[in-house]
Amino acid sequence: MGMTTQATALMRAAVVTRYGSPDVLAVREVPRPVPGPGQLLIAVKATTVSSGDARIRSRRVPPGMGFLMRLALGWNAPRQGILGSECAGVVAEIGPGVTRFRVGDAVVAFPGTSLRAHASFVCLREDGPVVHKPASLSFEQAAALLFSGTTAYHYIHHAARVAPNERVLVVGAAGAVGCAAIQLARLAGAEVTGVCSAESAELVRSLGAHAVIDYRREDFTQSAARYDVVIDCVGSTNYAACARILRPQGRLVRVVCGLWGQLAAPLQGRLSGHRVIAGVAAERVDDIRHLVAQAEAGRYRAVIDSTFPLSRIAEAHARVDSGHKHGSVVITLDDPS
Repeated sequence: MGMTTQATALMRAAVVTRYGSPDVLAVREVPRPVPGPGQLLIAVKATTVSSGDARIRSRRVPPGMGFLMRLALGWNAPRQGILGSECAGVVAEIGPGVTRFRVGDAVVAFPGTSLRAHASFVCLREDGPVVHKPASLSFEQAAALLFSGTTAYHYIHHAARVAPNERVLVVGAAGAVGCAAIQLARLAGAEVTGVCSAESAELVRSLGAHAVIDYRREDFTQSAARYDVVIDCVGSTNYAACARILRPQGRLVRVVCGLWGQLAAPLQGRLSGHRVIAGVAAERVDDIRHLVAQAEAGRYRAVIDSTFPLSRIAEAHARVDSGHKHGSVVITLDDPS
């Protein structure tokens, strides 16, 4: 007796074939995921290429992290070849037992370290990192809210616990995490100074910075000003350089930090009454809901540097690699299939 099989549905996805330059990316047809119990299948309308995606693709990581990265992610190529940690789209299918979402709902999602958003479709649990998209936000704006936002919110709210009237210095203020950090520190009631290029000064002020330091003209570590919190979003400084500009009980946040810096962080600054904070930002569903609510209320926004279609994702990676982007690099998927 003959048997028939249903053809596997396919979708487009950007796949990292090996570690290297943006040329290692290939847009391919791959099996489309199927939602299981309690899961949503999201048709992705927009996603981003984050600094995290670029680090994974290039294996360009802080000192001491390369061997650990290969053990965790894959030796010659990422085991999860479809990158992308955030997206916005529309619910295309729901699995058994789903009650909070319906087919057709517009959503914002944060796969985070599980990745998979650089594709036409992605599956997530309905009780996981996915919320309804505010109607006031485009898919592109919504897609760029969460990688930078959750990173900045973790360090500002949970780790450094920035308080009203504290003075905060954001190094790398025009990058995606820096743009988020300025806004979230302001929402916490802090007085914020941004370190960036002169070309980025207007953007940084528009996000709420009270003052801007042009790093090409002034060494912020030699400033007469003192800060309660210094947030280094780009890995350009360390505790020894920043100790003199930290107030008593001051905190240095190292968003980008090598292995030895992470190991030393708990010990640094103790004799001076300072604290050095490093390590991976936690992924919390409540933080995602908070950030989307702030965006809906107009108090927080994603800054978009540039937008590329999925077919030009290698160019998007190259833009991130340049180190000169302002905010997030967005990828659009106009025709999920």
